Amino acid sequence: MCKDCDSSVQAKRQREGEETASWPMQHRELFRLLFEKGGDGGGPSECDNQYHSDNIPIVTLSTGWFNHRQRCFNNITIHGNGRSVVAIVVDECDSTAGCDNEHDYQPHVLTTLWMPRKLFGRPWVCLRVILISHVLVVLIASVVGGVGLRVEAQACKPSGTVRGKKPTSGYCVEDNVCCIPGRLYTTYKCSPPETRRTKAILTINSFEKGGDGNAPAKCDGHYHSDDTPIVALSTGWFNHKKRCFNNITIIGNGRRAVAMVVDERDSSSGCDKEHDYLPPYINNMVDASKAVWKALDVPLNDWGELDIVWSDA
Repeated sequence: MCKDCDSSVQAKRQREGEETASWPMQHRELFRLLFEKGGDGGGPSECDNQYHSDNIPIVTLSTGWFNHRQRCFNNITIHGNGRSVVAIVVDECDSTAGCDNEHDYQPHVLTTLWMPRKLFGRPWVCLRVILISHVLVVLIASVVGGVGLRVEAQACKPSGTVRGKKPTSGYCVEDNVCCIPGRLYTTYKCSPPETRRTKAILTINSFEKGGDGNAPAKCDGHYHSDDTPIVALSTGWFNHKKRCFNNITIIGNGRRAVAMVVDERDSSSGCDKEHDYLPPYINNMVDASKAVWKALDVPLNDWGELDIVWSDA
């Protein structure tokens, strides 16, 4: 938990009012925070209820960007002082509550991150932040250097390749979509960086038993009705089930639809028995039930692929 009780900060909070959502694009002031026991952070980190060495590059995000622990242990890249460093998200800077025993009777932390140039008598260096993406915004870092600090999403690069194999009898009966024996297919463990409107390709899938999905949904091990607006996301966006049962907003065909995440489209592997000898999925896919396509009012003859943008609802 972040602590600051300077009177000027309290006055600014009173002027601006309590904030519960973090801003997507703004300039911020940044300060260094100690994560060790007895340090500025107060209590243990929210992600694992542990203290952490200040010799490890770690960060804490304000409430909106922390997003109910969904970014716990995710890596971000920080550029500053002509260098770059990768840091891990381990804690939350609470902008929704304060002034009680749990928060050491400190005011809530500003989502705009305006802080005094001296914190608890320590002359911290104030760093100006240019926010590139609302997804990867660092508020307080344990290892940073220099002014003109810039935070940006990490580019998604291929993680490897898999070689096509001849399908076992009874698998991948549609020859036109099976892995070609001997051919190399690129795999991705990540998806393109997220923004407020992340570009993707919408595809259609059946989540019912015996449908295209071929297996129960990864989020709950169950099949789902195609009349329900549900989606499967590429591996990076699925993020180790962290988006399970979250709603996303999809914009396409001039319409808007809300759908629930229930499954993954694996872009990290393929061309084996487990994946029905099909190639790895693309890493920018939102695979949707027919209910989503209907909600977007796409003509039936055009169902298949559609350029869209999506965001967390």
